[in-house]
Order: sequence, then C-alpha cells, then structure tokens
Amino acid sequence: MKNHKPGPHYINGHFIHSQGTSFTSIDPANNTLLWQGNAATDNEISAAYNAARQALPRWSSLDFSSRAEHALLFGKEVEKNHNQLKRLIAQETGKPLWEATTEVNAVIGKINLSIEAYQKRTKEECSVSADITNHLRYKPHGVMAVLGPFNFPAHLSNSHIIPALLAGNTVVYKPSELTPAVAEFVMQCFHNSGFPAGVINMVQGGGEVGKSLLEKDVQAVCFTGSYATGLKIHQLFSQKPEVLLALEMGGNNPLIIDDLNNINAAIYHTILSSFITAGQRCTCARRVMIPDNHMGDQFLKELLLAAKHLKVGAYTDSPEPFMGPVIHYQQACSLLNAQKRLEQEGGHTLLPLSLLKENTGLVSPGIIDMTNARTTDEEIFGPLIQIHRYHHFEDALQLANQTRYGLVAGLFSDSQEHYQLFYNTIRAGLINFNRPTTGAASHLPFGGVGISGNLRPSAYFAADYCSYPIASLEQSNLTFPAEPLPGITL
Repeated sequence: MKNHKPGPHYINGHFIHSQGTSFTSIDPANNTLLWQGNAATDNEISAAYNAARQALPRWSSLDFSSRAEHALLFGKEVEKNHNQLKRLIAQETGKPLWEATTEVNAVIGKINLSIEAYQKRTKEECSVSADITNHLRYKPHGVMAVLGPFNFPAHLSNSHIIPALLAGNTVVYKPSELTPAVAEFVMQCFHNSGFPAGVINMVQGGGEVGKSLLEKDVQAVCFTGSYATGLKIHQLFSQKPEVLLALEMGGNNPLIIDDLNNINAAIYHTILSSFITAGQRCTCARRVMIPDNHMGDQFLKELLLAAKHLKVGAYTDSPEPFMGPVIHYQQACSLLNAQKRLEQEGGHTLLPLSLLKENTGLVSPGIIDMTNARTTDEEIFGPLIQIHRYHHFEDALQLANQTRYGLVAGLFSDSQEHYQLFYNTIRAGLINFNRPTTGAASHLPFGGVGISGNLRPSAYFAADYCSYPIASLEQSNLTFPAEPLPGITL
C-alpha cells in the first residue's frame, strides 16, 4: 500500500491529525494497544462536510460508468491488500482469520453487486404519448452521512458507502470508535484507488463526533447499530422530515426448533445462528424455542454439549477457533450483568457465560432457560441465548412474535406446512427456513420491521434509498393547444 501522511481523518483527499480528544483501540483478545489517535474537532467535521459539498456537483455530473470505474478500482485496491486487511479486522474485532477473510471477500463482492443493483433498480425509462415524452430518471440526495458499526467494520459501512457513491452522492463517514484502525485502512484503499478529493471523507471519534456531523446540512443518513442510538438519530431529525434516514437497529431474533429427524444438522445451524461472531451479529438468534417433548430434550442436551466444547480463542490460535472475543472487556462485563438480570427475571442457567481471561473480551457461550419467566424485550449483543420450551407449534409462533423487533426469524422443521404457517404469521424482514438466521444474501434486501429498522432495507435494495426518482414530462416545442380549456381568453 502506498505511503501517506499518517492521520486518523481523511478530508478532501488528505489524511490529517487532530487536536481533539484522544482515544485508542484495543485488541480484545489480549487487551494490548492496537491504535491511538484523536477525535475530530468541530472545525475538522465542518471541513469534511464542506469538502463533500464542494465535490458534489462534479461527482454527480459524471456518467454512471465513470463512477462505477472508480468503485471497481477501489475493489482492486482492497483485493491487493486482502491479507493485511483481514489480519487487521481479526486484530481489532477479535474475529478468527477464517471469518475476517469472509468479510474482506464481502467488501470486494459488494462492488459488482452494487453496480448491478443500481442499474436494475434505478433504470431510466422513457415513453411517448402524443407529442409528450415521459421520462423516469434518478438523482442523488447530496451529501450523505454514514455511521458504521464495529462488528463488520469494513463490510457493513461499505454496504452504504459504495451504493451512495455510485448514485452520485458524496459521503462523510464516521466509523465506530471501536474499530478506527480498520476504518483508516479502508480509507487508504479509497485514497490509493484515485477517488477525487472530497467525494469520500472520514472523521473519527465517538458519539459527539457523530452528533456534530449530523448537525450539518446533510441530505441523508445511513446508520447501522443499536435501537437506542437509532432512536436518538430519529429524534434528532424530528424537525427535518426532508432528510432521508436509513436505520438498521438490530433484533431480538427468534429461532423455532420444530420436530425433525436430523438433530445434528439442527444443532450445527443453531450454533451458527447463535454464536458466530461471538453473537455479535444483528441477525443472531437470541431466543430459541424448543418443543417440550423427547425430541426437544435430546436437542437441548446435544446443544449444551456442543456449545460447551466450542473453541473460543484469539485469531492467532492454532487450530483456529470458531469464536473470538466480544469487542472489549466492558462488553464482556455487560453480558455477565445481562445474564444476572435474566436469572433475576426467573431464568435458569443451563450453561453459564463466563469470562475466560481477565481484562479481555474472551467469554464462553451461555445458554439460559427462560421458559415461563418474565423477560425483557432487548437485544443482548453477545453469545448468550435464551431457551423457551413450548407444547404446541402455535405456542412457538406466539412466543416468536413477542418482540417489538422484527429483523430475522428462523424455523428448523421437516414440515413444509409448518413453514407456510410460520411465514404467514411471523413479522420480520428476513424469514429463513432450515438455514441459519445469520445467513443473508447480498442479492436480496436486508432490513427489518418494527424497531429493527425504518423500512429502508439495505444490501441489493440500498440503491432505493441512495437516490430519488424524477418524473419529467417533456416536449420539444412549446405549443398552444388546439382546444384551450373553458374560461381562458387569449
């Protein structure tokens, strides 16, 4: 990768240092310092916004193929630095290398998918009636603010940035303060790929930086994170209905285990649904409904055994672990507190979530039986799942829908009839059958209902919220009608 003047922020084509509040990034597997820098000041945030505003006319006036070529060059730069980026993701998030590899691949794959999606979903149309030509075209919103998450620091932010740029918008990006090193590396890839100055900008820091950015005259905001933060963003723009908000806010996702023959497959896919990425995916199953019968007993026994023997460790471990640490020690402590709250609400711990190494994010997976217990409808962002036993399939459906969230829901069953009933009953944006809840396809929409989102699905449908349709009625010459309307005398 080409050298640049080091600095955590990228404004108008330059990396810069800041005199703002200092902050650091820690390797969650061993609590060692990975990155340090300073948060952006108000002046630097204003400079980033102004750079994006000034770059907008030229960038938006480029034809789509030119913008797509820039995006493809960015993809090639990521591909060239694949090994460096995957190792940095593993270091900063704690993901095993095998999983960090899939994230880098997703960043690269997103380019062509976004190009295809834009061409398909914002296709220009033209029809002629009499002497009038009817045009359907699309325009970018303007300056878009993108607020990224820590769990997929390269991929999920990129899932907003690339569609926004392809549509002709310019971007000011505020990554998670928990993964600044990955964000800086990705911005180096944008820089080295030759994007024009000001088209993509980045300011680093915590919540105050994000709030200051959103106080600028942005035309759209893309956010991935918690419901609590998403709600604050929504409230911040309560007097600005003209600003487009695309909010993805997680889920308290249900997974129903129905009567089935292949228990091993159900165990495997429940593990993938619940504990992949240390439970730090918004699509992870948080509540697992199990039949209260012999099959359910056998499933639960084998699930506990499999979870107990999951390999948890640092990305440097050999053989590779399935699960790395949660993002930091404080999050591990928060999960331990969440487990205590569930016990106080009447839960019975079957497999305790435990801290494996002091002052790190390394925790073991936890399973707690909440059958007939009083539960709080919240997203517990980590490897802690709640078990609910049920007598009839209809009871499981009722339990599954007992949430204000609505991101994803899953069913493992041998019954197509039960799946049809499940599909018709469940309220969620993603509904999976005999596939993990964490399985999503980039060529389909990704987004939830309820408090999981505001009906702005991402992935293939991101093109929909990165531009707006223009209807034009056009005629080559201004003509006087053969029959004017009554009451007009000229």
